[in-house]
Amino acid sequence: MPSLSHSPKSKSNWLSLYIALGVVWGCSFIFIKLGLEFLTPVGVAFGRVSLGALTLVFWARYKKIALPTDKKLWAHLWVVSMLLNVVPGVLFAQAETQVTSILAGIINAVTPLMTLIAIMIVFRAEKLKSFHIIGLLLGFFGVLTVLGVWNGLGDNPIGAVLALLFAVTCYGFSFPYTRTFVFPYKLQPEALAATQVSLGAVTLLPFYLIDGIAKDEYRPGPVFAMIALGVFGSGFAYIWNFKIMAAAGSAIASTVTYVTPVVAVIVGIIFLGEGISWNEPVGALVVLLGAAIGQERIKISR
Repeated sequence: MPSLSHSPKSKSNWLSLYIALGVVWGCSFIFIKLGLEFLTPVGVAFGRVSLGALTLVFWARYKKIALPTDKKLWAHLWVVSMLLNVVPGVLFAQAETQVTSILAGIINAVTPLMTLIAIMIVFRAEKLKSFHIIGLLLGFFGVLTVLGVWNGLGDNPIGAVLALLFAVTCYGFSFPYTRTFVFPYKLQPEALAATQVSLGAVTLLPFYLIDGIAKDEYRPGPVFAMIALGVFGSGFAYIWNFKIMAAAGSAIASTVTYVTPVVAVIVGIIFLGEGISWNEPVGALVVLLGAAIGQERIKISR
């Protein structure tokens, strides 16, 4: 697995962005839930990337940063936008029409495990070792615990659960893909993020025009939630994400999901009054433990 050494100064720089990113993306699940009050799942996905694209393009122009012109890079960034914006954006919103924002946030914690699988198997950065296997098995057990499989998934429809799992699989594969195919161009994060999110908005626009509005009722809370989701969750957050990946590596960047489920649980309970079963936080801890062991952040005796 690729790793970089960092000075304390560089670590403190990316660590503050890491925390901010975890908080912003942790709140995104409640923003999605609120946005669904007047938008369809496609509408939520398009709304967040279109607002994010406007934010990032204006920010790049303000910083006098030119967008990339290389067609091959644009193709790679389109793939990244599909993995980070388009497909997960629709799937998370679709799933949250049937499950709580808390469950969505907790399932998001599977991302580091999916990143580990992508790094080892698809991008072949490292051979499979015993701690990888233990980490992946623990993570799988944690997911089953979160879902409460002994109750037959409880009130959670299997389609919604599969949508969440496929969405985080896309997230997991996006990190090593970006590091492998995008970072070699050595462009500024603002340029990469603005192009990536803009391509996602263009991709979703036709679908939004067909079926984007659920009801013509625009209450301030849901509208402001979508603005925050777009400007921060799909705007500045991607600049932070690129900077973290560049400074600390794709494996570390993906572990921002250690923070997001905690934030998702807190805001879901406080602002939406959502309930939580004992198995959800316990399963999340097992998932995170598996990810930590699989990425050798917690070493086990050989």
